[in-house]
Amino acid sequence: MIDMDPQGNATSGLGISKSKIKKTIYDVIIGHCDMEEAIIKSNFKNLWVVPATIDLAGAELELYELSEDDNFTKLAVDSVKDRFDYIFIDCPPSLGMLTVKALSISDGVVIPMQCEFYSLEGMSQLMNTVTKRRQFYVPHLHVVG
Repeated sequence: MIDMDPQGNATSGLGISKSKIKKTIYDVIIGHCDMEEAIIKSNFKNLWVVPATIDLAGAELELYELSEDDNFTKLAVDSVKDRFDYIFIDCPPSLGMLTVKALSISDGVVIPMQCEFYSLEGMSQLMNTVTKRRQFYVPHLHVVG
């Protein structure tokens, strides 16, 4: 599980104390460590986490400065993907650069949503983003659920 949400709810939800974290996905994004150094074993069998803290909010601006060809996050994930059956990326509930970068390194997208009008409206915006990412950058990206 890669927690790409600055709130870090996936991190804390998996029982990882944010005060004890040494390296996060933010450190990977800014080049202070590689993905392997940021991986933490969770208390759940066969589940490892690359945690997030509020520091990740600062990465949003830094990601705008990187070109579309700057695939540091993809390279970081590629360096560890053979160790895992699945890699899930928890994204913020917005279409900012963290979500767009996560889409760029993903094979599929699962969209959790509530059955209400504003959620449906947000989903249509996300579907447009997925379509554009697939069309221009990630041809294998598909909505899987």
